[in-house]
Amino acid sequence: GVGLAWTSNSWQAAFWVPAVVALIVAVIAFFLIRDTPESIGLPPIEEYRDDPAKVSVDDGVRMSAKELIFKHVLTNHTIVMLAVANVFVYSLRYGVLSWITVFLADKHHAEIGSGLVGYAVFELAGILGTILCGWLSDSVFKGYRSGTGILFTIATAVAIAAYWLMPVGTPMWVLITLVGLIGGLIYGPVMLIGLQAIDLSPRNVAGTAAGFTGLFGYLLGATLASTGVGIIVHKFGWDATFICFIVFAIITVILFAIVGRDEKKLMAQRTAGHQA
Repeated sequence: GVGLAWTSNSWQAAFWVPAVVALIVAVIAFFLIRDTPESIGLPPIEEYRDDPAKVSVDDGVRMSAKELIFKHVLTNHTIVMLAVANVFVYSLRYGVLSWITVFLADKHHAEIGSGLVGYAVFELAGILGTILCGWLSDSVFKGYRSGTGILFTIATAVAIAAYWLMPVGTPMWVLITLVGLIGGLIYGPVMLIGLQAIDLSPRNVAGTAAGFTGLFGYLLGATLASTGVGIIVHKFGWDATFICFIVFAIITVILFAIVGRDEKKLMAQRTAGHQA
């Protein structure tokens, strides 16, 4: 929007302004981001904090990288469940985000500017929601990520239902507030799934596990949210679309609960090992 205003609505600005921003961030990242604590002379984080990793390095000597990935990622029940959950989380994230402007214009007869404001509020609220979700998972749920994910996903479903059921004539600020609430809530599970993949896999394949769940989210979830939701809207209307969103949330809660059982076992083992 700023780029378009600067260039008298030249559409090319919608492409080169984000590219410039990305280049600036890349330069900052190049100078500030480091790899591991050990790479700059610090002790490993587990040693520094006297807090062993939930899953230590496993089979690093006896198994090849291919075997490690196959054992701990591709055939790991917990990681696969997280990857499937990510499909539905991303379907919710992009399903609502991609169709905000269309829904507001179609049902509530809003101007395009209102839809764009909703789009921005959705993303900005996600920053606050991610931080809040992380804090709750650490401080209130004591590292039980699945419990936090269940709470945020249920709250997301409630917010989506409220957004859907608002009658025509509802003040636009109420609708935009609900959009922000959905964004703030759904970004919690988006963050948690990647974090859980890291927590619940050996450190030497943690990055691969997180990438595996992200692959499912972007490849299948985002596709389902854009093309799939578009087909549902076109063929069956908004009511069926929002019912699908709520079903996605219910499936996500079930998958979080399944993962949560493994997570609780691992937390108990970690506590026992630390006490020993």
